[in-house]
Amino acid sequence: MRDSNQINKGSEPELAIRDDNGQWRPATAPEILSAARRALRVRRGTAFTSPAVTGDFLRLKLGTLEHEVFAVIFLDNRHRLIEFRELFRGTIDNTTVYPREVAKEALALNAAAVILAHNHPSGVAEPSDADRLITRRVRDALELLDVRLLDHLVVGGEDVVSLASRGLL
Repeated sequence: MRDSNQINKGSEPELAIRDDNGQWRPATAPEILSAARRALRVRRGTAFTSPAVTGDFLRLKLGTLEHEVFAVIFLDNRHRLIEFRELFRGTIDNTTVYPREVAKEALALNAAAVILAHNHPSGVAEPSDADRLITRRVRDALELLDVRLLDHLVVGGEDVVSLASRGLL
């Protein structure tokens, strides 16, 4: 078995993986991301306790996508994961979101609370006016069903912005 230091021989440190023959080789970026996603796979019952924890999860789920995705984290009354769902997919700079569909999914999953999330493929996580508007529309629809909207996070590459932390809920 070779030591990972033998792989890079004085160059920048690299992450290594074993190939099908058991030999170590430098990992590619997609392999590293795939391994990270597997390691951070969140299971039913995981508690989402802060925007930072949620942001780390969403950064891996949405941060590298080249098209907009609007997703919802459905939670129980103790803010534990019921399910993560990508509900709407759009283009490089736009996604159509239907509050009715978010509400239907929340009822079907018996969710007590939700966290909204979407990515900005541009890499700029700053919420737009449209982001703030859809947040209010979804919040209003969910309030009628006694489902709490805890946050809406915008992921732009490595950056994540919480609308709740900015007082925009």
